[in-house]
Amino acid sequence: MTGSVDLPTVMPAAFIGHGSPMNAVERNRYTAAWTEFGQSVPRPRAILVISAHWYINATAVTAMAQPRTIHDFYGFPQELFDVQYPAPGLPQLADEIAETVKPTWVGADRDSWGLDHGTWSVLVHAFPDASIPVVQLSINAEKPLEEHVALGAQLAELRSRGVLIVGSGNIVHNLRAMNTRLPDSGFDWATRFDDAAANLLTAAPADILRLREHPDFAAAAPTPDHFIPMLYFAGLCAAADTPAHVLVDGYTYGSLSMTSYTLT
Repeated sequence: MTGSVDLPTVMPAAFIGHGSPMNAVERNRYTAAWTEFGQSVPRPRAILVISAHWYINATAVTAMAQPRTIHDFYGFPQELFDVQYPAPGLPQLADEIAETVKPTWVGADRDSWGLDHGTWSVLVHAFPDASIPVVQLSINAEKPLEEHVALGAQLAELRSRGVLIVGSGNIVHNLRAMNTRLPDSGFDWATRFDDAAANLLTAAPADILRLREHPDFAAAAPTPDHFIPMLYFAGLCAAADTPAHVLVDGYTYGSLSMTSYTLT
């Protein structure tokens, strides 16, 4: 059971540092925090996820009644490929999103995508019964960072319609720099950048793009795909004029930040 059936005036929101796909089948302090988050929020009408793993050249939203579980990785144990997250979709919400963010055009994806591991690896812990409808919004790779923050702010009104909005990525995500001998540590540059992000999200989320000026930005986010979901969350915080709270923090393999945040 995930909270009360009575929806609040405004639903919470979250940014989750999802890390390795193996978190879907493991139990650790990060997945425990995701579980606690799911148990603490009122039951949503639907969940909207902006995942790092749907990074395409368009803005689109899943609009199928039953999205498939996508195993968008390779080289992992079979138990991970066996995971299914059979949450329903909500085509009506896809229409609402398209209307909410006008004049930005949003395509309705009825058959090509589904729920990727940036979504289901978190939701199997937060909402394990998979009974709440889930919709994904793509990250448009052609948009500048400012537009992702602005789009996040536009989505804010959905929170008052029972929609739980979740960004799923990693603020620090440098796979080439990973060191498997450091399972619970972060390199100095990784911790500096993650701390800078925390300072902004918990005090001045509207200024989040100041992170581009940080000397460790290039190392922390060599590609933007995992960084951008946090910008949607920052936009939600800015629209609410409310700072974020740290849900859980930490590092893995030196170059991945697992820090997650909530907005209430």
